[in-house]
Amino acid sequence: MQELELETLTPAEFAPFGVVLDKDIAEKRMINEGTTERFHALAMADTEAEGGRTILSLFRGQPRAFPYKITMMERHPLGSQAFFPVTNRTWIAVVALDDDGRPGEPRAFRVPGNTGLQYGRNIWHHPLIAVGEPSQFLVMDREGEGDNLEEIGYPAPYVITEP
Repeated sequence: MQELELETLTPAEFAPFGVVLDKDIAEKRMINEGTTERFHALAMADTEAEGGRTILSLFRGQPRAFPYKITMMERHPLGSQAFFPVTNRTWIAVVALDDDGRPGEPRAFRVPGNTGLQYGRNIWHHPLIAVGEPSQFLVMDREGEGDNLEEIGYPAPYVITEP
């Protein structure tokens, strides 16, 4: 088993996989007669391939036990996915670049509880990894016809020893 070190999340480090959704770096607009601060266009859905449409769902992720083995990855060839935590808890994102149709070596990021991520279309990622307690996420992704899920296992697991 190969150990995965948790990396510090930055927009530049995450750029090959998608976009960091962080209100502190978003364009801010005052709306509603100056009573509401809008963090504009945090994510832009890429979901219209093959007649898909964008949906917004609430996910409740159960916490993982550590050490935690990464044995597989998934990707969505027809649409992006954006995850934004509702419960302010740190979570973990594991992503990988494509290696000839399979997930390459994974990278793991510790994501602050006030920060979301958008995985680009066709980007390998591990399913949601909640830490410590059940955590809720608003998830923007694709609904529609077509095969939009591919899962592939690793020949040997990677392990995250501690969150």
